[in-house]
Amino acid sequence: MIDLTGRVALVTGASRGIGRAIALKLAKQGAIVVAAARAQNAAKTVEEITTAGGKAELASLDVSDAAAASAFVSGAFEKHGRIDILVNNAGITKDTLLLRMNRAEWDDVIATNLTAAFTLTQAVLKPMIRQRSGRVICISSVVGQAGNPGQANYAASKAGLIGFAKSIAREVASRNVTVNVVAPGLIETDMTRLIAENAKDQWQAEIPLKRMGTPDDIASAVCFLASDEAAYITGQVLAVNGGMYM
Repeated sequence: MIDLTGRVALVTGASRGIGRAIALKLAKQGAIVVAAARAQNAAKTVEEITTAGGKAELASLDVSDAAAASAFVSGAFEKHGRIDILVNNAGITKDTLLLRMNRAEWDDVIATNLTAAFTLTQAVLKPMIRQRSGRVICISSVVGQAGNPGQANYAASKAGLIGFAKSIAREVASRNVTVNVVAPGLIETDMTRLIAENAKDQWQAEIPLKRMGTPDDIASAVCFLASDEAAYITGQVLAVNGGMYM
């Protein structure tokens, strides 16, 4: 059984969907979860964790604000004296064909999905290296592996996370810090609910397991990579996609 008792976990984009599920499952396994999202949007996640007897704190954070992201990490470290887990989950989409995509739509997605992971990871590595332990987990996407029309910005950001994680994994492995990626496939979230039903039906038909994934499927993979059971795994991409992309 996975035991994360007493470990401090920072989760971005924790207000809903995959981020919420990750925060809930980490807390269920005993972690102290710092749930971050814009404004006070993760308040319900924190309430759900504490009501169930877990430990969680609320953080208001725009991950694209580098100064705020650094302050978020510093605040968590000052309070708890350590940071054990960082889950870079926050992400946005601004889908359109490349010929119609404006620079702001490109920049906003890259800033939130990729550059924020740089800022937050750089900040947490300092305490992790000092304590000679840590887990960094980036949430990528099947789109970052296979591409998708109309999502050049999103695909680039998610593919970038894979190269980023593999590079950092090599840099910090000697300090017992692992860096891995979880790449979800088609998952039942608010984001995918906006997809036309006929498109979802077509995609599901092509998934070997013949269903969409759930946020809990992703959360289980994250908890595994955050645990001692994954101590000898680093620089890897764990695809959780029902066989959609192999």
